[in-house]
Amino acid sequence: MSEFFKTSTTWVVDFHYDGRPRRWFKAFGADEDVKCEMTSLLQDLYGGRARLVEVRRATEDEERDYLRGTEPKNVMCPTGRRRHPDHEP
Repeated sequence: MSEFFKTSTTWVVDFHYDGRPRRWFKAFGADEDVKCEMTSLLQDLYGGRARLVEVRRATEDEERDYLRGTEPKNVMCPTGRRRHPDHEP
């Protein structure tokens, strides 16, 4: 993807929620402290139930799959509702 028009970078965020591994893909601007932002967001959303494990830039393949919507999905979405493939969201 051409860098001249991109204003953000896709990051992979690995964390544990109630001891279970979870992964998010999230875009951040160039000047943001991703680890600090995600630690704060997880604390705000889940309190002590979540623990940040790692943040890293997504590889080209991961970013492409994320943008196309073909990356592996967790069984549970962040809202707690199960995804129903035969129903519209």
